[in-house]
Amino acid sequence: MTEETKRGDSRLLFIAGPCIIETEAATLGIAERLKAMTAAFDVDFVFKASFDKANRTSIGAFRGPGLAEGLRILARVKRELGLPVLSDIHEPTQAGPAAEVLDYIQIPAFLCRQTDLVVEAARTMKPVNIKKGQFLSPQDMRYVIDKAASTGNKQLLLTERGVSFGYNTLVVDFRSLSVLAEYGYSVIFDATHSVQIPSQGGVSSGNREYVRPLARAAAAYGIDGLFCEVHPNPPEAKSDGANSLYLDSVPELLREVLAVRNALTEG
Repeated sequence: MTEETKRGDSRLLFIAGPCIIETEAATLGIAERLKAMTAAFDVDFVFKASFDKANRTSIGAFRGPGLAEGLRILARVKRELGLPVLSDIHEPTQAGPAAEVLDYIQIPAFLCRQTDLVVEAARTMKPVNIKKGQFLSPQDMRYVIDKAASTGNKQLLLTERGVSFGYNTLVVDFRSLSVLAEYGYSVIFDATHSVQIPSQGGVSSGNREYVRPLARAAAAYGIDGLFCEVHPNPPEAKSDGANSLYLDSVPELLREVLAVRNALTEG
């Protein structure tokens, strides 16, 4: 198990970036600003952006540049800015090419029970961030973990992103963080997807105003990492704008989360 995936690391793992790669210039610009912002804080920053969003609500929704072009852009972020990069894969055949560029491979929440996808991602021996499905109990994540760990890969991260409550509503059950922690891997809280309102007239909406309070609560509860989607102008974002944070709000978010975390340590 690497330092990045071991529970109890004193530094917060901060995974952040736009939901989707919109343009090369925009992606590089967001990554550069996040690098400068996070340098002032005691965090390990990983840049996140999706090369393809294969789970969009509508057939006409923007999906991104695709595997080859998206990985090229992320490789440039990695090379020019010296940042570790993360993106999600949707098909087992994407695992190999993705591992040539990505430092972390992510399994989308909707696909966390897809055995072949989870196993192929883990076979790369890269750290794999597995998002717990909105439909899945934290206890059932043990079977997902077993699939990934069957490859010998112990570099796993487990991300809580809210659970379905009836139709078109997500809620956060913080008890899930305790259950996930029992498996011995780093526990990440996805603060922005947890406030998503799925499928509102063909697109997802969200309650951005709840991101910071939930992030503070998760820090108080005890997490190893925080996941946030951010954008310079969320209302103009091509995916997940309603639940994405304004990029300029990242320093304030980190100050609050780290203050809570440090208070617990000092206590």
